[in-house]
Amino acid sequence: MYQHKQYAVFIFFVLAWIGGFVALAWNLMGADVPLMVFAGVLVLVGFLFHGLTVKVDEQTISWAFGPGVAGQRLTLSEIVEAKAVQNSYRHGIGIRITHDGWVYSVSGFSAVQLTLKDGTQYRVGTNDQQGLLHALEGKISPSELSLEEPAPVKTANYNNML
Repeated sequence: MYQHKQYAVFIFFVLAWIGGFVALAWNLMGADVPLMVFAGVLVLVGFLFHGLTVKVDEQTISWAFGPGVAGQRLTLSEIVEAKAVQNSYRHGIGIRITHDGWVYSVSGFSAVQLTLKDGTQYRVGTNDQQGLLHALEGKISPSELSLEEPAPVKTANYNNML
């Protein structure tokens, strides 16, 4: 069994920066209800998204943020390819859909891209690409090859139309 947690360094930095302004406002204005609610929301976001945990067992791969929220579980038999990739700034952090498929990330640019039999792709952010790929090694089914010839492309003959 493989289990690895990547901590959300960037999210901590942003929350600490915002928290500094909240502390300054608290000191200058006093503790009013909206400020306390906002501070509570910051603490909640920090708790829910403090890291991304990836687990691989004999049957499944799963990942989730913080205490186990907003994650995904896939059966290894659904996966046809797993490869190391580098995300860019456009992939961002958190959960999002991009032209590369679903992205789950908390920090950094390293990820493992999982491609399913139906073509769906997931990019799971990790600072342990080789460890995750090693855990998946031999557990995913190879791509099913299509032996059918592609349909011929029909083109119009515009010379005969004149």
